[in-house]
Amino acid sequence: MKTHKDLDVWKKSIDFVTHIYEVTKGYPKEELFGLVSQIRRASVSIPSNIAEGATRKGKTEFKHFLYIALASGSEIETQLIISGNLKYLNIEKQTELLDELNTISKMLQGLIKSLVTSN
Repeated sequence: MKTHKDLDVWKKSIDFVTHIYEVTKGYPKEELFGLVSQIRRASVSIPSNIAEGATRKGKTEFKHFLYIALASGSEIETQLIISGNLKYLNIEKQTELLDELNTISKMLQGLIKSLVTSN
């Protein structure tokens, strides 16, 4: 039987978390318990919810956790826009992260759709 570790969206979101941690190392120290903490927690939430949902019983519960992961993506999107506005991220890095996040969101939506249509 396959696990969450076999899902491409989980793998991609793990890579995204690593990227977020690397990028946020360059944020100002006064943001450590503010924006940095928020972005990191929200990014970790994506693969964590995919993993938790995949181990639950049934598609309904799995979809619920995938929706939570998707919502965390929207939270990160907002935080990355704020980071750009505050000049913590240059436009190229912001675009790169938002593109990664958009890919993950599309993958989550596709997985949710496949669970809905396979009932």
